[in-house]
Amino acid sequence: MGAKETWLRSVMAGICIAVGGAVNLSVDNKVVGAALFSAGLFTICTLGYYLYTGKVCYLLDSNQKGKYLLWLGQIWAGNLIGTALVGYGLRLTRAGAALAEKAQGLCQAKLNDSLLSIFILSVLCNLMIYIAVENYKNNPHPLGKYLAIFLGVMVFILAGFEHCVANMFYFSVANVWSLHTLLYLLVMSLGNFAGGLLPEVVKKLCSVQKG
Repeated sequence: MGAKETWLRSVMAGICIAVGGAVNLSVDNKVVGAALFSAGLFTICTLGYYLYTGKVCYLLDSNQKGKYLLWLGQIWAGNLIGTALVGYGLRLTRAGAALAEKAQGLCQAKLNDSLLSIFILSVLCNLMIYIAVENYKNNPHPLGKYLAIFLGVMVFILAGFEHCVANMFYFSVANVWSLHTLLYLLVMSLGNFAGGLLPEVVKKLCSVQKG
């Protein structure tokens, strides 16, 4: 995959997630916010953009895992750029103050949590993302494809699980970046990595046992 295309598709994925995050912050009803956030992943899946939390799920399918890991790093960076563009861009609008205030409360809770808690919540988040993207790719029923996206996203948001790309947006619109924030983001990213790989590891182990 060309570097230019990867950057463009990754930045656009970050923008989509950031728009979903902005909607989630804008509504008071948690269920409605979670449902509307799903539009971000829906757009990414239908337009073929590159989201770190989705692409990490298929590392084991690659024959060149080293290159795939580098590709994931580029996607992660592109997602960060996209979310930051929207987050800091929104701070310049009339909606910025209200969004920043809500995001700051959310970010404070995340950044005051323990790293172990953050890691576990991140693992569980990407189990939900795996369910969403795997069903979108392979579910033969059109309703199942799209229902999985909305259910997967709604579950991780309502349960308070940690999605590293969504948090890139929240950290940006709240303007709370620091070394402490970066450490927590890296732990979230590793947790998402582990959660995304877990179902594929189990699938391959089961295949070996059957063989």
